[in-house]
Order: sequence, then C-alpha cells, then structure tokens
Amino acid sequence: MTYFFIKTVITALIIVIVSEIAKKSSFLGALIISIPLTSLLAFIWLYFDTRDYQKVIDLSYGTILLSAPSFTFFIILPILLKM
Repeated sequence: MTYFFIKTVITALIIVIVSEIAKKSSFLGALIISIPLTSLLAFIWLYFDTRDYQKVIDLSYGTILLSAPSFTFFIILPILLKM
C-alpha cells in the first residue's frame, strides 16, 4: 500500500509541477509535457512492479499504436476551444 501511495504522489507531483510551469510559460510547459513523461513513468512503474521486460515492450508497442488518436485529439482540441 505504501508503494502505491508513493507512486501516486510522485506522479501527481510531476503533473502539478508541469501545470504550474505552464501557467507562467505555455511553451515551456508544452516542451516538458511533450517528453513522453506519462509513458516513461508507466514503463518505470510497470518494470518495478513486475520485473518483466516483455510487459514493458508490449506496453511500448501499444503506446505507439494508440498515439494516432492522441494526435487527433491535440489537433481537434484547439479548434474546438476557439469555437
């Protein structure tokens, strides 16, 4: 349970820090978040939880395959917000 709490706190802190940076500079916030930060955290947590490289590889491939919907979202979101 403690391990789960630590993972949650670290992940939440990173998200909060990036959102605070974005308040001051949207470009810098975008630069930091454009690093596949969420994926990297997921890979790290998955490896430490399972010690299984194959699961990390499978998650990596799944992330690549599902990045197209993410690109679509980031293209459509600014357009819809301006409407």
